[in-house]
Amino acid sequence: MAAADSGTAPNLLLLLMDDMGWGDLGVFGEPSRETPNLDRMAAEGMLFTNFYAANPLCSPSRAALLTGRLPIRNGFYTTNAHARNGYTPQEIVGGIPDSEILLPELLRKAGYSSKIIGKWHLGQRAQFHPLRHGFDEWFGAPNCHFGPYDNRVRPNIPVYNNSEIVGRYYEEFPINVKTGESNLTQIYLQEGLEFIRRQAAERRSFLLYWAVDGTHAPIYASKAYLGTSRRGLYGDAVREMDESVGTILRELQKQGIANNTLVFFTSDNGAALNSAPKQGGSNGPFLCGKETTFEGGMREPAIAWWPGHVPAGQVSEQLGTLMDLFTTSLALAGLQPPTDRQLDGIDLSPVILQNKLIDRPVFYYRGNELMAVRAGLYKAHYWTWSNSWEELARGINFCPGQNVTGVTTHDQRDHSIQPLLFHLGRDPGEKYPISFSSREYVDAAQTFSAVVRSHRASLVPGEPQFNVCDRAVMNWSPPGCEKLGKCLNIPPSSPWKCNWPH
Repeated sequence: MAAADSGTAPNLLLLLMDDMGWGDLGVFGEPSRETPNLDRMAAEGMLFTNFYAANPLCSPSRAALLTGRLPIRNGFYTTNAHARNGYTPQEIVGGIPDSEILLPELLRKAGYSSKIIGKWHLGQRAQFHPLRHGFDEWFGAPNCHFGPYDNRVRPNIPVYNNSEIVGRYYEEFPINVKTGESNLTQIYLQEGLEFIRRQAAERRSFLLYWAVDGTHAPIYASKAYLGTSRRGLYGDAVREMDESVGTILRELQKQGIANNTLVFFTSDNGAALNSAPKQGGSNGPFLCGKETTFEGGMREPAIAWWPGHVPAGQVSEQLGTLMDLFTTSLALAGLQPPTDRQLDGIDLSPVILQNKLIDRPVFYYRGNELMAVRAGLYKAHYWTWSNSWEELARGINFCPGQNVTGVTTHDQRDHSIQPLLFHLGRDPGEKYPISFSSREYVDAAQTFSAVVRSHRASLVPGEPQFNVCDRAVMNWSPPGCEKLGKCLNIPPSSPWKCNWPH
């Protein structure tokens, strides 16, 4: 590895967007071409065309990134119903288990300092917070910026500076849901720049996990960006994210540490088509979006940038996942991954530094079910489901304008005996299943049988964290609320079985 050869472990900067789709970047063909900084980042580094989230929803995907393990292993799923997406709204009792080892915890052994900025989403109770799981610093929120709430039925989401709150969304940190105006992205940008400057001055290796959420509904953008995009409010937010990424890259160059910093840009899941076009983005040519295990739900934009190490203008067809960022980061830091647990992330440093290709499968889980698998250019669907007829009748549609008969089903269809197969090279939109009677199908099916058999043999599911809800665990009285006079009355505990409709 180049980092090991030079004797210096690189800084690691992970830029994780929220609900940003593959088709939202100009470099992937978005016609408005409003992401010049990200397009330049791709031109100066490596563009991944086959990079995947670990789940079609936020919390499980983020837990997978930081543990290097599928959500089914680290517990970020539910068994309350079959193949249901779960996450961590503030009534969830569970969170990231103490038994899981997170990336910053391991990097600390190599002398790294670490900070998360933005959305945590691995549990809002204090025992699940970032500083309890390896991070040195945190500025952001434990949950998504839903609201505003009345602080009686539900409390507004707190914003933390390290282990204590400094205010709440819609109060000290306003978001105008009518206009979309909020200065949050700029606040998060300044937090990131200050951390980079401080680490550069101290000549200390660092991990910065910049997990901002302005592209998640309700969409927000700063006043200077409102009304500037041809794509409406969502485009305004994307433009602000793009400019923020450009500002961060320029700061690395200004501090003289760009050549010793790997920057990786990607998203936590596909664009939320149910909120589009005003409150959601684009998944380009791919089928459906967030919440589904079709390509639009899990294939993400991804760019690696590291001047002097990643040659400019590279395009990789490597199958990559968010979990690979865990293993790759450890490798570049000169650390060995844990050997006492099954990891799902692979080391992508030979891909990033030498443009090699590594043969590996990609697994698409929805809750407790393995829905699909990709191997090479082929994808096999063992279950299909977009969402229920009941939810569709309520206007919730994860595949608007994209009905594919027998594929985007509104009942859960079991194809385990004879999976639906697609060739994603010829058919990236998953519209034309390969004929069961063809030689191509028979040969590919044999490959998938071996892959799935091997995967299931090593699978030990973690204890599900999304089964129990309780209003008493909401953000009524978060740490530090006494100092601000922001504590609220905690209701009596009354747990219930969480309902996950999707």
